[in-house]
Amino acid sequence: MADFFDSMTDKHIAFIAQQPMFFVATAAADGRINLSPKGYDSFRVLDANRVAYLDLGGSGNETHAHLVADGRITIMFNNFANPALIMRLYGTGRPVLPQDAGWDELAAHFDILPGTRQIFDIAVDNVQTSCGWGVPQMEMKAERETLVKYHRQADPEAWMEKTAGRVKSIDGLPTRATDRYFGEP
Repeated sequence: MADFFDSMTDKHIAFIAQQPMFFVATAAADGRINLSPKGYDSFRVLDANRVAYLDLGGSGNETHAHLVADGRITIMFNNFANPALIMRLYGTGRPVLPQDAGWDELAAHFDILPGTRQIFDIAVDNVQTSCGWGVPQMEMKAERETLVKYHRQADPEAWMEKTAGRVKSIDGLPTRATDRYFGEP
C-alpha cells in the first residue's frame, strides 16, 4: 500500500499545497524522539528535492538540536479530506537563522511571521505515499492566532533575552539562538 519516489512529483506538490498542517519528526542518536505539529502558511516546496519551513519560537527547539546533531528529518502530511492519503518526506535538514548565510535566499520565499526564529532547509531524499484509510476525516475550522499574537505583543528586549537563554534541548543538546526579533509582519 506504500509507494516510494526519489523526488516529489507535481501531484505531490499540489497535495502539499492543500494541507493546512504538517508534522515534523527528528531524533539524535540518544535521547527523545521529537514529533511536532505545524500550522500557519509556513511550508514551501523549493524544488522536487528541497523544501523549507518557517519556525516560530515555542516551548523548545528540539528540531534545531536534532538536525545539528544528526541531520535526519521526516515531514508528514495527512489528508483529512478525500481522497485519503498520507505522504512522508524523508531527508536531511539544517537550521538557518537570520544571522546565517543563506537566510535572505530562504526568507524571500516566506512572509516572515512574528516570532520567527529560523527556517529549516531540508534536502528530500525519498518520498513515500500510503493510503491513509485509518486517518479520520476532519475539516479545518481556523488557524489559531495565539502563537503569532503572543510574539507580536512581546517586548522585543525581553523576547531576545528569553530566546538567548534557550541554548539547550530537553536532552541537553546545543542550539543556537536567533539574533533578531520579528514583531509586526
